[in-house]
Amino acid sequence: MENILPLLQTTSLFTGIEADALRVLLGELSAVIRSYGRGEALVQAGATNRRVGVVLTGSIEAYRPAPGGARVPIAQMGPGGVFGDVLGGSSLDSPVTVVAASGCEVLLIPYDRLLLSDGSAAHQRVLQNLVRTISDKYFLLSRRVDLLVLKSLRAKVCAYLLSEAEQQGSLTFSIPYSRIQLADYLNCDRSALSRELSLMQRDGLLDTYRSSFKLLQPDTLRQMVQ
Repeated sequence: MENILPLLQTTSLFTGIEADALRVLLGELSAVIRSYGRGEALVQAGATNRRVGVVLTGSIEAYRPAPGGARVPIAQMGPGGVFGDVLGGSSLDSPVTVVAASGCEVLLIPYDRLLLSDGSAAHQRVLQNLVRTISDKYFLLSRRVDLLVLKSLRAKVCAYLLSEAEQQGSLTFSIPYSRIQLADYLNCDRSALSRELSLMQRDGLLDTYRSSFKLLQPDTLRQMVQ
């Protein structure tokens, strides 16, 4: 696992841990590396998941199954992404499915081993990181709820794009969703979303091409959210 240490040190779960200490810790945690083909499930909705995972190569996507075979996107992650940290500690079945969006390798850690601290500084740091990561994801979920309760589609679009611009630190950015996936994320009709984006582009509020956006009048977009 020597070659994955630099990547792991950049993740929210293992940040702040020196390479030597991390090498020892991974052995104590019974961490293993697994490969998955595109479309293969890492976590299945309705089944128990008791593992935390870190994406090493490739990408994964998490979604919540909806009636009629629809999927409500939850998240997409590439190398360094951490999953299972929120749900892995629950005794309940997972409400989401996680699949490989492309061929990928992931590091898997049993949740009970993660919680069973040996008292070392490295393990204590992992537990601190775990709590912080769960807290951060709670606030992201809260932001998603705030978005979904907005009444108009334009307000939802504006709120989402402004949030992405803030997170990426630029008014020009790319989002991790296709138009179809974005419509599912915003819980709206796909044709209605395409029509709304076309109108916003016509009105000079933004430029967009596929998954790329440039916000031309961010102050006006903020007013539309209120």
